[in-house]
Amino acid sequence: MKKLFLAGFLLLGTASLSLAQQIRVSNPTNHARTELIAIPYAKFNAHFKMDSLFTVKDASGQVLPVQLEKLGQANPVNVLIQVAVPAKGQLALQVEKGRAAAIPSKTYARYVPERYDDFAWENDVVAFRMYGKALEGRPDDAQGIDVWAKRTDQLVINRWYKTDDYHKDHGEGLDYYSVGQTLGAGDMGYYFQDDLQFGKHYRRYQVLDNGPLRTSFRLDFDPETIAGHEVQLSKTISIDAGSHFNRIQLDLNNSKAATTPIAIGIVKRKEASPQLSVGKGNNSLAYWEPEINQSGHTAVAVLLPKHKVSYRNDKPEQALLISSVKNGKPFVYYNGAAWDRAGQVKDAATWNKLVEEEKENIHKPLKVVLK
Repeated sequence: MKKLFLAGFLLLGTASLSLAQQIRVSNPTNHARTELIAIPYAKFNAHFKMDSLFTVKDASGQVLPVQLEKLGQANPVNVLIQVAVPAKGQLALQVEKGRAAAIPSKTYARYVPERYDDFAWENDVVAFRMYGKALEGRPDDAQGIDVWAKRTDQLVINRWYKTDDYHKDHGEGLDYYSVGQTLGAGDMGYYFQDDLQFGKHYRRYQVLDNGPLRTSFRLDFDPETIAGHEVQLSKTISIDAGSHFNRIQLDLNNSKAATTPIAIGIVKRKEASPQLSVGKGNNSLAYWEPEINQSGHTAVAVLLPKHKVSYRNDKPEQALLISSVKNGKPFVYYNGAAWDRAGQVKDAATWNKLVEEEKENIHKPLKVVLK
């Protein structure tokens, strides 16, 4: 299972020159993890006395992929390093002076004005998109998060939009996921008066980082009135190389109330017994879709591991997790997707296991020590 998280960080004193060049990473979980660790740039620079000209090597001498994360700022905020750590295992990484070779980008996002203001993003596993202002009011308007099924580790967004033929599989995958008037693959909506209510599509965007290992961006929405409440929303989304999951941060303010009820949901298909798995305390929802149009099975999930949540599955079109957002307090959740024809997730049991491991990773980040 591949998911990339901000690692726990601890700075220790330096005993010798050789030790001063080390980053030690340990995995507290019982499953192997390939993730990004994130070290605050200021602490990295102060400890190793290096700015942007450095390489990180594992015990075999292999150079590991690195990104300086800026989060939309002029200067780096974090040093991101992609690591693979065995279950209950440890790594000792060496930091050396020198210019690292450029690495191919594994994540990407962009505004798509040529397709009704879509905003699309992807990594080497899966692709997603959200819909923009120009789609509003059209007969084909849709609401939630769309999934593009990929079976290539190459970035496809630009190529697929250019050919405008991505509803057919030409060997790399396709978009056969149907969103319609639902939350799709884990979007959020308002939940006033015990009912789901959609807001308008995003109006502005800012790409904060765009690879090679992590892409993050913010979508801003105009203020609007929903069920008598004046709300203003922004969503900050990030995706990491090798991961099936996005991190989504909601920043929401309601001028009429201190908290705002929300629903985060997954579209359901027309089937008698949906393969839905609800996590402990309703903190996740995983769905293994039936095969659609002989295009394979899509798996989707939403994870709310640190929030009080209730579960609603009384509507035929989608299943919902209900929670609330406090004014001025970021609300973080995760969504994800997989496609059985990509080869990594071939059945519901495998997907459910990935979701459970993902929640454990969130609660137990990789431990990082500079020595």
